[in-house]
Amino acid sequence: QALELKGTAEVLEIGTGSGYQAAILAEIVQEVYSVERVTFLTERAKQVLEKLGYRNIHFKVFNGTLGWPEHAPYDAVVVTAGAPEIPDPLVEQLKEGGRLVIPVGDSLSQDLLKIRKVKGKPLTEDLGAVRFVRLVGEHGWEERG
Repeated sequence: QALELKGTAEVLEIGTGSGYQAAILAEIVQEVYSVERVTFLTERAKQVLEKLGYRNIHFKVFNGTLGWPEHAPYDAVVVTAGAPEIPDPLVEQLKEGGRLVIPVGDSLSQDLLKIRKVKGKPLTEDLGAVRFVRLVGEHGWEERG
């Protein structure tokens, strides 16, 4: 709901996981670009979703904190893991007026933030307290050893 999606939208999803959210997004928007850092999760989600007939979901194994610049700009970006701060590359890859929804805070609790790009600058709205797994990557948390 916070993403304010329309049928012609192109959405970047950070954190494919099982692919469930990608499938929901694919029912609402024109194209979904889903980035996951775990190869096994990407391959499994891709296999299931292609078998179900989804053709508007694109997958990439990559550092999600860097987004997917080749297909930018996006109407919306949704992040399914908590970040210590808002990753600049994700804001940069938004279209003007685009929305980014991301949990931001420490490793135990975050605030769900909605960032709208207005005149090239991020305007932030706090949607409330949440708790997500850690977003690992260059603009997120370091991988635990």
